[in-house]
Amino acid sequence: MIVDCALYTGGVRRHRLDDLFVAVREAEKDDGFVWVGLHEPTADEFDALAAGFALPELAIEDAVRAHQRPKLERYGDVTFVVIKPVHYVDHVEVVEVGEIAVFLGERFVIVVRHGDSTVPHRTRTSLEGDPAMLVHGPAAVLHRMLDLTVDDYLDVTVAVDTDIDEIEDQVFGDEPGRDHAERIYKLKREVMLFRRAVVPLVGPLTRLVNDDIPWVQPVMRPYFRDVEDHALRAAELIEGQDAMLTSVMQADIAQVSVAQNRVSVRQNEDMRRISSWAAIGLVPTAVAGVYGMNVDHLPGAHTGYGFGVVMGAIGLMCAGLWRAFRKNGWL
Repeated sequence: MIVDCALYTGGVRRHRLDDLFVAVREAEKDDGFVWVGLHEPTADEFDALAAGFALPELAIEDAVRAHQRPKLERYGDVTFVVIKPVHYVDHVEVVEVGEIAVFLGERFVIVVRHGDSTVPHRTRTSLEGDPAMLVHGPAAVLHRMLDLTVDDYLDVTVAVDTDIDEIEDQVFGDEPGRDHAERIYKLKREVMLFRRAVVPLVGPLTRLVNDDIPWVQPVMRPYFRDVEDHALRAAELIEGQDAMLTSVMQADIAQVSVAQNRVSVRQNEDMRRISSWAAIGLVPTAVAGVYGMNVDHLPGAHTGYGFGVVMGAIGLMCAGLWRAFRKNGWL
């Protein structure tokens, strides 16, 4: 359950803590803070930690069950933040969305990770190499975690843009009329999931910049404002990608419809040609059928000129039908 738990003072990691009940007392004594990292704890596993740090019950439920939207909530001296880190799996065009719940107090940071996100590990590694930032305590941890998450958002938008460009080339490329709707719909669905992770985070970032959060020192607010700007940019890019995919899907549907109409027109033309030749061929077939009957009284059947007259009449009728069909564009 516990990935790491350590005491930090003066921007430096001091030692790992095994007894969580004395962790906050050590932090107060040394003017530092405790940083606890957990991975997908159960409710029973979280109980001892919640009691030791007096965490709010409603926030505990959200942290354990996960599937929350990005948000920031205050419970007295404890602030609860939910972040949705993302990772783009390019070869299958899937946006993997994780979840991080963060409890922040004056002397502690508790990070609960759901999924395979590397953001908590990168945050700890980055800040342990940056004592000047880490000295600001829990606010520095939250800022770096948000900063890395939003940077990942921007990286994912670049990867999604590349796939959208590829789809555009396919839709408007050398094979017009080929149906790409399945791929477009799948990518549009992933962009929607991506959007749900990014857009709701803008509100909490704005609160971190403007609201009076007790543990956020004034010196940290410009850093949160920078993250807010990047998040707004990511949100705008996602809105543009969603609109672009909608347009590409409409264009793909239109091209498929045009291609199907062209096939239908060609089929109709072929049917007219076949029907025309069938009608022309029906004339000699019908005459031959009549004169092939075993009866005596047929016009010209017993005269020397009868055969020539019949063949001439057949030729004239066929030529007349050919000319009529040709004039109407059927042949």
